Amino acid sequence: MEKVINFTKSRFIFLTISGVLIVAFWAGTFAQGGFNFGIDFRAGLSQRVTISSAANTTEVKDALSGIEALQVQTVGAGDSKDYMIRVGVDENVKDFQLVTEDLIKDRLTSAFGSVTVQSTEFVGARFAGNLTSQTIFLTLVAMTLILIYIWFRFKLNYAVSAIMAIIHDVLFLMGFIGVMQLEFSTATIAAVLTIIGYSLNDTIVIFDRIRENTRLIKDKTFKDVINISISQSLSRTLITSFTTLIAVLFIFFIGTGTIKTFAMSLIVGIIVGTYSSIYIASTILLGWHDSAARKAKTKVTVTKPAEVKKVEAAKPAEKDSEPAVRQSADEIAEATERKRKSKEKKKKKK
Repeated sequence: MEKVINFTKSRFIFLTISGVLIVAFWAGTFAQGGFNFGIDFRAGLSQRVTISSAANTTEVKDALSGIEALQVQTVGAGDSKDYMIRVGVDENVKDFQLVTEDLIKDRLTSAFGSVTVQSTEFVGARFAGNLTSQTIFLTLVAMTLILIYIWFRFKLNYAVSAIMAIIHDVLFLMGFIGVMQLEFSTATIAAVLTIIGYSLNDTIVIFDRIRENTRLIKDKTFKDVINISISQSLSRTLITSFTTLIAVLFIFFIGTGTIKTFAMSLIVGIIVGTYSSIYIASTILLGWHDSAARKAKTKVTVTKPAEVKKVEAAKPAEKDSEPAVRQSADEIAEATERKRKSKEKKKKKK
């Protein structure tokens, strides 16, 4: 028989650690002025340029000093001379896009000589606002559909536990992105949604084993069933997470810019998702079960004395009804006798 690890023994410690880290990450995020939103969520200009002469990110930033909300990233690997320049929109500047494009090209040309503009993108304030609201809306819709699916496949307590674990993962990952001041872009949203699916898959595998063992193992408490189920699923969960991490680590070391940020978000998300499916989801499920058991026990305790009183109150009434039953029987006998005598009299008259 496989060794059973008591995962639920330290569940309150792990819940506390998660809570403290999430609060610390979000506090650190707001202490730095909030999330580092990219152009997708913050209106502005994004331009990819190629600089022929040798230059690094710091030199490019120095050449463009004085421009508000400036971001500069290297694009490509190795000795790439391509740079992604992002500038937040300034509502006070008329014809912001044209003015900023000319300013960037003039500054870079005077500093480095030959500069080629590969591509230019501009995101207006309205589009950025719509993208933010749509992202929040679609995330809530996804959470609702997940809740309905797990509720249909399992039970409400399983569904709520899985959703709470997903919320834990999202809060943790978003807090990490914020405190590290990683760029928050559409790639970040893709990473968050990927982790939601990954974490949910791990959680459902464990929940399915818990449900199966609940039917098969009748001589164990629900806490023991959870520990047995997680222990049986542990090798599968860890191997899957490890192999996925290897692939994502290659992307992290090879990629640059947005791809590197995306890979880092996935790395943190995979680790947190694996952790939450083992310690957070099962802990919430166990807490729900214990709470329901306590309520049921209290209800039985309160109901029992009332039932006893009803039985005791009914006993005297049964005794009082005995004379009434006897009286009714006597009346029936007398009526039968009178009927018999009446028939005999009629026969004699004939």
